[in-house]
Amino acid sequence: MSDRITAELLSRWVHEFSALVSVHHDRLNALDAAIGDADHGTNLDRGFTVVAAGLPTAPQRPGDLIRHVGRTVVSNVGGAAGPLFGTFFVCLGDAIGNDPALDTRRFALGLRAGLAGVVARGRAEPGDKTLYDVLAPAVDAIDAAALAQYDLPDVFHAGLLAASAGRDSTIDMLARKGRASYLGERSVGHLDPGATSACLLFTAATLSVT
Repeated sequence: MSDRITAELLSRWVHEFSALVSVHHDRLNALDAAIGDADHGTNLDRGFTVVAAGLPTAPQRPGDLIRHVGRTVVSNVGGAAGPLFGTFFVCLGDAIGNDPALDTRRFALGLRAGLAGVVARGRAEPGDKTLYDVLAPAVDAIDAAALAQYDLPDVFHAGLLAASAGRDSTIDMLARKGRASYLGERSVGHLDPGATSACLLFTAATLSVT
């Protein structure tokens, strides 16, 4: 496995994420039923089914491909997830550009741009019980692993470990953003559905290089 990140690998990543969302569709809805509208899994699955179906005819340069994914997400994923995930991918695509093969450091910088886009869109902060609590530690871990020149599978594995810890940390958090925030103290004790689906992004990344 090369340590260079190509459009082909990025396409596998998105395809793996779409497949994981489909597998976890009911669980994501159940998590959302506790603190939201019970449709997070449905919204993501519907939209990423469209994304995955369009990958064979999508642009085949890294930045163009990921921007295309982001725009498709915005157009096809309902609820708050569409703008947030879509913005993440669009900003990632803008940042990585169209060189045929990226090193892990450049991809890490692209992920950080995606995180910044999510912050700008959703105004989330650490501890708000959102997907930010997964994305931020995962991006930090990937950035550190890339800087240390880890092999690509190890870079993605570091991101997954941090993402998983971030996801689990949301159980004890008080929701301060989105519909879950309306529940106040009753939001404590529930895993955040957005954080859970965001963690699947990093699971998918590890699967794309195995």
